[in-house]
Amino acid sequence: MKSSILTLFAAASLAATLNVAPAFAGAGHDHGPKYGGVVREVKNIAYELVAKPDSLILYVSDHDKPVPTQGATAEAVIYAGNEKTAVKLEPAGDNRLVAKGTFKVGVGVRVVLTTTLPGKPPAKATFNLK
Repeated sequence: MKSSILTLFAAASLAATLNVAPAFAGAGHDHGPKYGGVVREVKNIAYELVAKPDSLILYVSDHDKPVPTQGATAEAVIYAGNEKTAVKLEPAGDNRLVAKGTFKVGVGVRVVLTTTLPGKPPAKATFNLK
């Protein structure tokens, strides 16, 4: 029993240290990736980042419903080893923001995205790429 409590405490401490909030699927919605990317939820908005060597695509949804990105802004900071690259994502119709270019992606790469949707405060999410 004592071991279970310590394990739970250690996991909660690690999650708090890494600024990671668990995503729990409530009735009627799923937080799994729909486009093959990595999903993070911030203030009930799901952000799915699809990172490819030639593009970054961010899909935005609210309880499985697309959130329009017209007028939204987003900036990604990509951390790959000792390299740090900042890039702006632009609205690309429907619920997408896109950046084109050459990007390091894959295991060990971390992307910190700050997104501002019209009429909402900025939301920051960290994506650990697979």
